[in-house]
Amino acid sequence: MGFKEQIDISRLPEHIAIIMDGNGRWAKNQGKFRSFGHESGVVSLKDVVEGCTDVGVKYLTVYAFSTENWNRPIEEVNLLMELLISTINAEIVTLNKNNVRLNAIGDIASLPQKCIDDLKNAMDETAKNTSCTLTLALSYSSKWEIVQAAKKLAAQVKEGKMEIDDINESSFSSQLTTHSMPDPELLIRTGGEHRISNYLLWQIAYGELYFTETMWPDFMKEDLFEAIVDYQKRERRFGKISEQLN
Repeated sequence: MGFKEQIDISRLPEHIAIIMDGNGRWAKNQGKFRSFGHESGVVSLKDVVEGCTDVGVKYLTVYAFSTENWNRPIEEVNLLMELLISTINAEIVTLNKNNVRLNAIGDIASLPQKCIDDLKNAMDETAKNTSCTLTLALSYSSKWEIVQAAKKLAAQVKEGKMEIDDINESSFSSQLTTHSMPDPELLIRTGGEHRISNYLLWQIAYGELYFTETMWPDFMKEDLFEAIVDYQKRERRFGKISEQLN
């Protein structure tokens, strides 16, 4: 029996976040350029998105490009931007066919204008889709996001639109880029590293973490299903003890 058949559909994580790591190392292990790994990673993303729609996961958020990635060699950054543009343009039809809505979070204004334009067009073209929301975290940093939220709340206090005592978890969350979606219940990181890398730090406060040695280009929907099965075996206590849950 495959992992998909083991999934309890009634206990699916509504939102899965993924750190897609290992493209460059995967390509290097095969004696190929890092670009080959990034291109192969697009195939994995398409398969994982399909896996989410297959079982009914409503939100998938993937770490596509961090603010720290701008520090990579300029040739690789340019290639990633070009790959982003070509992929977005090529996948609009498939996204619509699978009823997937495209979304983006991060410092989008820092991206090349062609990326911004194509991203906006793809988001507009898929805005009415309801099966799954695929969010690309682009030029994203959780610390950046939290600082921006703090600035917005400070500005509202300064303008007399709210009191300091009105600042709480709910009002803070409302200023985050993910305010329109539930927090991820499951965070997956591929590539064998065991760190969060400045990704959704506020949102994963009670998320289950799943680390796998599998490099991202080798991670397919069956690997996604395995991660969901693992998630469903865990007891989510949110600070309580087992007896309280039962």
